[in-house]
Amino acid sequence: MTAGRIDTVSIIGLGAIGSSYSAKISDKIHPENIRVIASGTRAEHYKASGVTVNGVKYFFPVYAPDDDVDPADLLIFAVKSYNLREAISAAVRHLGPDTIVLSLLNGITSERIIRDSYGTEGVLYSVVMGVDATRTDGGTSYSTLGVIPFGEARNEPGAFSNRVKLVAEFFERTGIAYEIPLDMTNTLWKKFMINVGANQISAILRAPYGILQQTRDARELVVSAMKEVLALAPSEGVNLTERDIDDCLAILDRLSPVGKTSMLQDVEACRPTEVDIFAGTVLELGQKHNVQVPLNSILFRMIRALEGSYQRCLRK
Repeated sequence: MTAGRIDTVSIIGLGAIGSSYSAKISDKIHPENIRVIASGTRAEHYKASGVTVNGVKYFFPVYAPDDDVDPADLLIFAVKSYNLREAISAAVRHLGPDTIVLSLLNGITSERIIRDSYGTEGVLYSVVMGVDATRTDGGTSYSTLGVIPFGEARNEPGAFSNRVKLVAEFFERTGIAYEIPLDMTNTLWKKFMINVGANQISAILRAPYGILQQTRDARELVVSAMKEVLALAPSEGVNLTERDIDDCLAILDRLSPVGKTSMLQDVEACRPTEVDIFAGTVLELGQKHNVQVPLNSILFRMIRALEGSYQRCLRK
């Protein structure tokens, strides 16, 4: 870390989110200082073909998990939740005593898993809000990268931690929109609530954002799924209110009508979904606190059934 600022970034996961932010960062940071962690055929593909974002091709240095490398100033996780533990092992050589870690994963558990695995306090809380990046075989495209709220669990204005200040300066330098909420736990749960509602309903209905924005029945399903998260929040010490649901809907309404949630993209591509960290987490917490969550119980089974139908992909 030169002159008290972030200069080197390591990232694992170049899906829609990871590739979009890597491309954005490379506009201001030399690509040689953006290290991609990958192995096998994925690594060979990145070396030979790079990644394409909004029609532009980008090449970054690719490091296998066993390659020697200096610790990164900033380590970013942008994998799917079901690949997190493998990613933690793959990225360990990029971690040093001063490395700051950001997880751009969905859900409310990744920071704890990373912190417990590494035994480090350098993990900040973070989420991506309002991004509409879509990944296809031809690359990633987006119209808005939204904003990254991040920080410690609590962030008092005028008393931000040094880690938070360093990341804020890095985001300003690279043109990434960010927020530093007073209550980051609340923000994590708000994003979780959006995912539980919009991602799951869109996947089942095969609906882009426009359907969730404009169709009453679809929107009511989104709200009903989110309300089950709202019902669980007090038992977890989280202060969510009906106004947070309104905020979630406002975020949803700002997205491109033709854009698609990550779960819808996964279903269309016959990839595993993150239903375990959405409805699955709701079901676990419902059981833990004796709170009824009937809609998420149905959503969980329906999305599992969708995954079970993926054999159709083999016939194409």
